[in-house]
Amino acid sequence: MTMIKKAVIPAAGYGTRFLPATKALAKEMFPIIDTPTIQYIVEEALASGIEEILIIVSANKNAIMDHFDRNLELENILREKNKNVELKIITDVSNLANIHYIRQKEQLGLGHAVLCAKAFIGNEPFALLLGDDLYVGKNEPVLKQLIDKYNTYGGSFLGTLPVSYEDTQKYGICEPIEELESGLYKLSSVVEKPKPENAPSRSAIGGRYILSPTIFKYLENQPRGAGGEIQLTDAIKRMMAEESVFSYDVVGKRYDIGSRIGYIEATLDFGLKREDVRPQVIDLLKKKLSELESK
Repeated sequence: MTMIKKAVIPAAGYGTRFLPATKALAKEMFPIIDTPTIQYIVEEALASGIEEILIIVSANKNAIMDHFDRNLELENILREKNKNVELKIITDVSNLANIHYIRQKEQLGLGHAVLCAKAFIGNEPFALLLGDDLYVGKNEPVLKQLIDKYNTYGGSFLGTLPVSYEDTQKYGICEPIEELESGLYKLSSVVEKPKPENAPSRSAIGGRYILSPTIFKYLENQPRGAGGEIQLTDAIKRMMAEESVFSYDVVGKRYDIGSRIGYIEATLDFGLKREDVRPQVIDLLKKKLSELESK
């Protein structure tokens, strides 16, 4: 079985939910405290055994490339001022991984973004990590959980999280054929945003995938769907007739960085986990709660 060594991170979207900030800054570069969201996603991939990463960008996403590149002028300034801690931080970022880039020239949906990675991936299975979804795995990275299941079963995997039936209409929901082990299902289809009474399960697709290279064959001739976009889930559903596709309920906390409240929650949670700012964050929260109670 081919090992998963390559990952794709689509980061070419407009981020319209965060306008006006995203007019000039990619939402993937929004900092969680002091680290851009996309850096956490790259670090998750590396901690899961990924060796090469392709980031799909658009014309206004140069900040992503600059972030992972070296900045010799800044390095020299920090060196001259003996700011060795800061110097190590920025040099470590530039040495994180072997990162490649390709521009998605038209915004034609997630399926089209993945198709842009065909030449980079070749005939290998690969990981797909969406830039809107930030995960903190419970005991190990969420992507590694999926890779471990792939190493046992092969095929393609959709990382999922159980949601309430009331929330199924917000997600793509997996339709299982059978449960092979706890939280792991072989699938017959995926239903996009079903009403609670029509939901085939509570397993919602959550932005982490292991995909067979067969997916490119289906993406190349996938008719455009909602909004004139090439939908990845439509191609995955068609691929199910040829190859096995599984879902696995990953163990971890997901933050929807594409939403305002998800971004705020991630900032608070990451702040509470960092020893250097945790006391101040707690004091600030207590102060704000006190102010609310006194009104």
